[in-house]
Parts: sequence; structure tokens; C-alpha cells
Amino acid sequence: MALLEPKQALAWYASTVPGQPTESSDSGSREGISLGLKGRVVLVTGGVRGVGAGISDVFAAQGATVVTCARRPVEGIRHEFHRCDVRDPDAVAGLIDHVHQRHGRLDVLVNNAGGSPHVPTAEASPRFHQKVIELNLLGVLYASQAANAVMQHQPGGGSIVSVSSVSGRRPSPGTAAYGAAKAGVDSLTATLAVEWAPKVRVNAVVAGMVATEQAELFYGDADSQAAVAATIPLGRLAQPSEIGWAAAFLASDAASYISGSTLAVHGGGEPPPFLAASAANK
Repeated sequence: MALLEPKQALAWYASTVPGQPTESSDSGSREGISLGLKGRVVLVTGGVRGVGAGISDVFAAQGATVVTCARRPVEGIRHEFHRCDVRDPDAVAGLIDHVHQRHGRLDVLVNNAGGSPHVPTAEASPRFHQKVIELNLLGVLYASQAANAVMQHQPGGGSIVSVSSVSGRRPSPGTAAYGAAKAGVDSLTATLAVEWAPKVRVNAVVAGMVATEQAELFYGDADSQAAVAATIPLGRLAQPSEIGWAAAFLASDAASYISGSTLAVHGGGEPPPFLAASAANK
């Protein structure tokens, strides 16, 4: 069987850094909730659409100074934006140095940039797998290293939050390299929390299925999405802002004794398939 470099993959790589931002369903300004993030400087990688936009908007609504990055220029973005490919360690180090010089500090890094199209493992080329792992695992490592170098010298240290996925905890057919990379993010989180303590806390949000503007690509049409939602105990897909709230909590002083943890935000998870099968035969 010939190995393929799917056209779908090329389209996905372009889409990871969109030309236009999209509106978040929740700005993050839930009345009465303050996480004490006012004045904090936050860098959100891939923070211009989907989950990333939801994260950026929550931090901004909490009073933080939000900086975002992606591989391509974006028009009309709501937050400070810089062009950066997180797979390039020199580019990432340069961006974080720029943020530090411009704002005088970097309090929070949210490693959100990532993703993968659905391609059967046997049909994807080595280059395809390499690119997916570079984006979803090595990009997290590069950005975290650069952020830690700044945070270790700040009086208040800092916080790193990475967006992981349930795909790293269960079989991930069609996105094998992505699932492996996200499992690596979970392991990296635990290790860095030990190495960089006590100045820097490191945690991860394990995201389940999220209703973004690309939901149809991953979950199908409205009927298919409803069927998918029905398999989740809470009965719906997450909103991007709900991942944002989890990230903001982990970055805040409310989580000051939480480090090396992975917080699952998946609506209760995915019940074992045998339960549905056994129920159908009753």
C-alpha cells in the first residue's frame, strides 16, 4: 500500500492558523466570578479561533493582557497577535522574549496550538506523522521551555497550562499520532511540574469534544453532532469558553497548590461501548 500525504492534511495545516477570527459563544465574563487574573500577562498559542479563541476571551474578560500567536497574520483579531510557528523553537523563544520585553513579564502560558485531521494510520506518510507530533507535542515543549526561562526569574514565578485531549487516554483511530502526542503532553506536564517547581506550576486541561466552527468536519452534520452529544453523560459538546474557564482556573491563584495535574473537561467522558451494546440486547 502506498503511503499518502492526504490533501485533507494540507488543508488542515492551513486551517490551524485562520485568516479570520471567530466569535466565542461566551466571552468569559460570567457575573460574579473573578479569578484574580487582572493585570496578568497571558500568551495563548493558537488563540485565534475555536478552543483557542474561547481561552483568549475568558482570560481577557477576567482582566488579563492576552497575547495570541499563530502561523499566519490574522485580520480583526480581538487580542494582541504575533505570527509564530510553535514547531520552530527559535521562533517561539523570540516571541516569548518579545512579550517579556514589551510587557515586562509573562505570567501564564497556555499551550493550545494543535490538532490533526482524520487519516488512517497506514495511509499517512512519515512526514505527516512527524508534523502532527511536532505541532502537538514538541511545540508544547519548546514554548514551555522558553516560558520557564522567563518565569523562573520573576518574583511570582508563573503558570503553564497545556490543552491535552481525551484522545491521549483512549484509542484514537484515524488520529494515532495526535493521540500519542497528547499522551506525551500529559506525561510532559507531570515531569515539568517536578523539574520547575516551586516557581512554575504546570498543569493540563484534558479536553473532550468541543463545539467549534469546525465541529462539522470532525463530528458530521447537525444530526450527527446530536447523536455524538447523546453519548456524553452531560448530553452536549463543550463550548470553547468552558475549556477557557478550566485553563483560567488552573492559571489562577485559586489553584496555587495544584501542579502536575490533568483536569478532565469532557462532560463525564465516554461511557464504555459495551454498556450500550448490553442494554440493546435486554
